[in-house]
Amino acid sequence: MAATEIGYIISYGFMNTNTAPPILDHLSALGDETRTRILVLLERSEFTVSEICLALQLPQPTVSRHLRTLLEDGWLDARTEGRNRHYRFADGLEDELRSLWSVVRAGLESFQVYRRDGERARQVLAERKRQASAFFAASADRWDELRRELFGPRAEYLPLLGFLDPRWVVGDLGAGTGGLAATIAPFVGKVIGIDRSEAMLATARELLAGTKNVELRPGELESLPLEDRELDLAVLSLVLHYVVDPGEALAEAHRVLKPGGRLVVVEMRAHDRGPRYAREMGHVWPGFQPDELTGWLRAAGFEQVVTRPLPPDPEALGPSLFLSAALRP
Repeated sequence: MAATEIGYIISYGFMNTNTAPPILDHLSALGDETRTRILVLLERSEFTVSEICLALQLPQPTVSRHLRTLLEDGWLDARTEGRNRHYRFADGLEDELRSLWSVVRAGLESFQVYRRDGERARQVLAERKRQASAFFAASADRWDELRRELFGPRAEYLPLLGFLDPRWVVGDLGAGTGGLAATIAPFVGKVIGIDRSEAMLATARELLAGTKNVELRPGELESLPLEDRELDLAVLSLVLHYVVDPGEALAEAHRVLKPGGRLVVVEMRAHDRGPRYAREMGHVWPGFQPDELTGWLRAAGFEQVVTRPLPPDPEALGPSLFLSAALRP
């Protein structure tokens, strides 16, 4: 059914009977060729008003008028960004409207005006891509700074949260003030945070207030308040250097992990600031040699031990870091 046929039906009052199905109310929106051209265009991508005008070669008042009709009838979604309003084909279109559109859409394939609209739309998108490329070319030397300003210093690591299993019980061993627990809680079944400092746990409880799947427990890393095989994943992030016997803490992590569970350790490499850090922050160990930690992990019963240096943060003032990951067989 082409747009001209729909217009013909509407003009003769077919829709004005008292017994007409509700879906026929939507035919008026499809009875104008400009509106069907807009819908075909917005199936391809999201466009601003000015971009739609370029693609359809129509004046802005005309395009705005038809966009308003399509919005009111539920065919489009819109969002405002700065001074621009962006339009797209409605995501939540009702099934009967989607079926109606598929019938109408099939009747438009042979008309050249839609093909020409599509060619101009590709040019509009190409120009959008060119502008983005020009931005990156001009911003390459400060791109990392821009990303940090916009999204924070951890933006590059956030996609890794997608590897977490939503069924997992995760142990944040040495939870501190709860920052890690707060980050991973939305992505897993439960987080159990353990720390020996009541002051740290008090701060963590404030941060995590209202987070229902996080439990905080006081305890020592060498004698964890956890059942055997309770965890799917355990994390020791920058806490092992506070432990008198790291091997004992790693053995405890092995005990509380399920078979097939993973342990992740983030630690400082051995450094020459040990006396100052011991005096100022209570460090027991001046960092570790990666091979040393690998040996302790294997002695605790872990397998598939992988140790890698972490990329340095140019703004960080402390020692360089490394990561060890291991499997509990």
